[in-house]
Amino acid sequence: MTNDTLPGGSYRLADDLDLTRLGYGAMQLAGPGVFGPPADHDEAVRVLRTVVDLGITHIDTSDFYGPHVTNELIREALSPYPEDLRIVTKVGARRDEQGGWPHARSPQELVEQVHDNLRHLGVDRLDVVNLRMGGFDAPEPGSIAPQVEALAALQQQGLIRHVGLSTVDADQLAEAQAITPIVCVQNMYNVARREDDALVDLTAAKGIAYVPYFPLGGFTPLQSGALDAVASRLGVSRLTVALSWLLQRSPNILLIPGTSSVAHLRDNVASAGFVLPEDAVAELDAIGSAPDPTA
Repeated sequence: MTNDTLPGGSYRLADDLDLTRLGYGAMQLAGPGVFGPPADHDEAVRVLRTVVDLGITHIDTSDFYGPHVTNELIREALSPYPEDLRIVTKVGARRDEQGGWPHARSPQELVEQVHDNLRHLGVDRLDVVNLRMGGFDAPEPGSIAPQVEALAALQQQGLIRHVGLSTVDADQLAEAQAITPIVCVQNMYNVARREDDALVDLTAAKGIAYVPYFPLGGFTPLQSGALDAVASRLGVSRLTVALSWLLQRSPNILLIPGTSSVAHLRDNVASAGFVLPEDAVAELDAIGSAPDPTA
């Protein structure tokens, strides 16, 4: 399978950065709770090699997945890396001994995390580094300039090719863009969680990729029932509907579904290739705008 035959094709984020709109999120390769080694090491390696075989050029990871586990697996499975493969990593948190995710956002911590990613991936420069701010699933107001400036300095040193943001709002995006070009925003967004509708449109207008996480997260029971009804009528899974809606929502949306199974990976690729009919799109659009009377 080539990039042209993957669902959605590719998206150009910069002159030297083309990513397949269907990417792969490596988080699930780590153990339970994204902590420790995978349950099946050999299957994890096969998943990553199948990602490349399928023509996917966009792998999303972080050194705090495991920690270090997913990056070390990526290096083992894929190094020396294919010329067109782009690895997008993330900084701004760490793992504690209990498996928690405390913030690690001081400039010095970010510098250390970038070097950790470089070392564990076995590369001299990172393709994209996303600065993770905000809370678990929503932005938090406030300046992010010191953090962006720290990454911009590493960019000037040649350690980072491009900078992205995660869990930010439009004001923070504008603040960051005044410091260095931003190529992608990774926020929570799906057919039910539509708070970022305006940001999706804004990033599309600016040629910035928008990468939603949790495609099935944050649904109320009523919204889940509506999604299930559409999926049942079309004879596909609810994940197929959710991924397809995202790809059809805007051309700058890139997906990073994750899995630790080769079979599930192939299912995800097939799922994202399903084209929703117009009446289903209209019905799904209503899910995100209708209030839940049970709330």
